Amino acid sequence: MRYLPKSDAERKEMLATLGMDSIERLYAHLPKEVLLDRPLSIAPGKSEYEIIDWFRARGDENAVGYACFLGAGAYYHYRPVMCDVVVSRGEFLTSYTPYQAEMAQGTLTTIFEFQTMICQLTGMDVANASMYDGSSAIPEAAMMAMRITGRHKVLVARTVHPEYRAVLATYAKYQGVPVAEIAYDPETGKLDLDDLAAKLDAQTAAVIIQSPNFFGCLEDTAKIAALAHSKGALLVFSFAEAVSLGLLEPPHEADIVVGEMQSFAHPPSYGGPYAGIVATKEKYMRQLPGRLAGETKDSAGNRAFCLTLSTREQHIRREKATSNICTNQALIALMATVFMSVYGKQGLRELAVQNLSKAHYLAGGLPLRFSGPFFNEFAVSTNGKSPEAVNEALLSQKIVGGLPLGKYYPELSGCLLLCATEMSRREQMDKVKGAIL
Repeated sequence: MRYLPKSDAERKEMLATLGMDSIERLYAHLPKEVLLDRPLSIAPGKSEYEIIDWFRARGDENAVGYACFLGAGAYYHYRPVMCDVVVSRGEFLTSYTPYQAEMAQGTLTTIFEFQTMICQLTGMDVANASMYDGSSAIPEAAMMAMRITGRHKVLVARTVHPEYRAVLATYAKYQGVPVAEIAYDPETGKLDLDDLAAKLDAQTAAVIIQSPNFFGCLEDTAKIAALAHSKGALLVFSFAEAVSLGLLEPPHEADIVVGEMQSFAHPPSYGGPYAGIVATKEKYMRQLPGRLAGETKDSAGNRAFCLTLSTREQHIRREKATSNICTNQALIALMATVFMSVYGKQGLRELAVQNLSKAHYLAGGLPLRFSGPFFNEFAVSTNGKSPEAVNEALLSQKIVGGLPLGKYYPELSGCLLLCATEMSRREQMDKVKGAIL
């Protein structure tokens, strides 16, 4: 809706209804010291077309037409036009959450399809209707593991996204949950299995890992799961780059899978809105946070959908709720559903292969910081140059560079985290190489 200011006649009509003859009478009850007795110090108003021109000029200042090699949890992928065509339909855009389930069959249908596709993607038995984002899904999974095991200690890999770990720390601080970090191997960039074994004990509820991890390296999920299970802990597997699941083996060994669906048709958009997921094995279904849409039949015997499980405190008694702040991102999850439908199983695999191939072309000849296998993201040393200087040189060529790792890992202050996707072009990648070498 456009903002429509009131006319003088409308203001007089409103004041007359209140039995007043001036705007001053309306505020007469307020102390004089809080009233402004002068005009606001702002520029005179502009016409609508002048305002539109101003915003277009500001938009032209954005990085339109720039190549991007920045990943670190927000990835630059192609968005099929079909995603916006479907999501912008009024029945989805305005009925974005099924509070009255019987009146939202279309929304429940898309949520059901989303859950089904997430299960196929992750190798889990059941998935929820979505979460705020990947970062909030991790602490929800940790609390879920604590309810299942009856334990109250969490181990998280230092290779999990630093911002995800920060959200986990905030949750844990106010719940009195001890959280310990597991070191990474400085050679491979993967989780240090010896450090994990040393920190695992009978009080550990969950071991949380990410793969590909924050450095882009692939973790040894099966070995980590075996170690966690040997002490009775659950393995929480997280991902930030959903496209990787089009090629990599699903994390069958995990007990809970969480992740971020931003890669599936959601523009980076300065950080959101995104959609997270929590998926798990059937035996843990009742401990899932949020909602589950299920298939049923209506009174006429027709196929229908309903909210099968709603464990939020809005739906059930607070003491029985699995979470008090989680919700589903139905509209954003719908984008991901359309994306997965458009690509299909084979298309998603081909997309993942493109990402893998382009990242390895970009990495060719560069001084890789870690030796572990990677998907479409990797860390490089910048040959004595500061990562910031490399990025400045690239920006002058209309290229957004990588993430200086020193921001989150002081010991990697001379390293840059680069990402290549299907959107990367050979000539752009060659320029990135030239700025580093």
